[in-house]
Amino acid sequence: MPPEDVYTYFDIFDYIVFAAMLIVSSLIGVYFAFFAKVKQDTTSEYLMGGKTMGIFPISMSLIASYISGISVLGIPAEMYTYGSQFWMVLASEALVSLTMAYCYLPVFYKLQITSSYEYLNLRFNQTVRLLGSVLFLTKMMLYIPIVIYVPALAFSQVTGINLHLITPAVCIVCIFYTTLGGLKAVVWTDTVQTVMMFAALIAVVFMGIDSVGGLSEVWRRNEAGDRLEFFNFNWDPTIRHTFWTVSIGNYFSWLASCSINQAMVQRCLAMPTLKSARITVAILVIGITALVSMCCYIGLVIYAYYYKCDPITRGSIHKSDQLLPYFVMHIASSMPGLPGLFVSGVFSAALSSMSTGLNSMTGVIFEDLIKPRMKKPLTEAQASFLMKVIVVIIGSICVALVFVVEKMGALIQATGSLSAITAGPLLGIFSLGMFFPNANAKGALIGGLVSGSLIGWISVGTQMKMAQGVIKFPQKFVSIEGCNANWVAEYLSLTLAAEVTERPEEAVFGLYRLSYMYYTMVGAVTAIVVGFVVSLLTGGGGKRIHRDLLSPVVHGFLKPESAAEDDKDIVMTDNLM
Repeated sequence: MPPEDVYTYFDIFDYIVFAAMLIVSSLIGVYFAFFAKVKQDTTSEYLMGGKTMGIFPISMSLIASYISGISVLGIPAEMYTYGSQFWMVLASEALVSLTMAYCYLPVFYKLQITSSYEYLNLRFNQTVRLLGSVLFLTKMMLYIPIVIYVPALAFSQVTGINLHLITPAVCIVCIFYTTLGGLKAVVWTDTVQTVMMFAALIAVVFMGIDSVGGLSEVWRRNEAGDRLEFFNFNWDPTIRHTFWTVSIGNYFSWLASCSINQAMVQRCLAMPTLKSARITVAILVIGITALVSMCCYIGLVIYAYYYKCDPITRGSIHKSDQLLPYFVMHIASSMPGLPGLFVSGVFSAALSSMSTGLNSMTGVIFEDLIKPRMKKPLTEAQASFLMKVIVVIIGSICVALVFVVEKMGALIQATGSLSAITAGPLLGIFSLGMFFPNANAKGALIGGLVSGSLIGWISVGTQMKMAQGVIKFPQKFVSIEGCNANWVAEYLSLTLAAEVTERPEEAVFGLYRLSYMYYTMVGAVTAIVVGFVVSLLTGGGGKRIHRDLLSPVVHGFLKPESAAEDDKDIVMTDNLM
């Protein structure tokens, strides 16, 4: 039986482990800035690692970048509250990697561009490139503060660490090594932080299983608690999670996150060959599968541990996001340094997402917003210095926004849904350019704007209805029968005495009930359809376009403009075989 309301705060060993993670991260930045053979004083070195990065560190960096602190805390909470259906997001991971490696990545690799949004300028025009860059920067500036704030909030409430002290300190370390060491420092600190994440989660899995009484007991309690659900094949798109919503929806959301995202493209282009980049993508899928599976299983272990006394109903914690750190403080308090290792693991996930974001945003701001508007080209030294200044500025803004996020309360979830508002249109615009030779700039621009407006309307409208209590999602049953007898008696007397007022059912607009997992898919399809139709109506076709701007999968349907050697890679957009 889990103990009642036991809060275990950090001891000296935990602080040593946590501080060691921050110190090692800082030293990596110092090394690449001052002691490495190749200094970070050119654009290629600072943003692309000189295109000489190895498979292992890039793979670890990608894994760390896509598993944030929100994921580490949120996935176990999802399992505990709604059951295991979300685990089936992994069903589409392999297909995402194949699509990315053979449909999208070859285009970026042939062009050898620094910013993925340079593609939009080459394929369409400067206006579409600006739209893509602004969508990306908006998403990251709102995403990074949440990535830092959510784990900081959870741990401040269950470990005694002051939120206002730990957040700036951790962020300053991240800004420090990202500024000094460029992409190489980001990648190698991500590698260290990924190892910390794996170590922390593995330790929690094994200690959690032991505390519950074995694998079979974990499974038995979750089966009895109706937590095990993997193959709900209901096609209803309004159900929050079914096999289809999580597998199909995740395919599009991960495709947007991996195939066209600046962070992903930047790292893959840092590899010396396309083959090595594809190997990196394969390792990324294996790493993501392992981490997500551990987070999902930890959620089942937490339910098995608290299956007779729900800590949220008990009042020990206030939100499901706090379940994992609360659980760790219960099971790991007897082992010095383990709570510190776990906190380091979760903050490592947050730091890696932040450092990746800062480095990627710097590349986009410099390449897409500053460089095209410079009348006189900057020297490599000037460009390198300017990018370091940009990292400090946007990093400082992100730290300040953490405290704004703190005041937003219920709007945090609404802000988090911004990812789909930008991911869908961007995936649609890039796909329109790579797979539809007839698409033109007007089609891409209007398709992107219509798509973003539609998903923004659906997302904001849904969040408002959820805040009003009109839209609710059924949660799994929790028990309090094993809690302290006196507390149960008091709880029941208060609950039974309270008047229960049923809110009358209110008709909700159909799209507001759409599963959030489908947002990216709807956004991408809308951008493609609208963009293609507008392109046809505005004279799409008849334009000379280089084959390298199109995905290899459509090359077989094209024929060269002429037999001349100079024109063999030029096709007419209406010249399909």
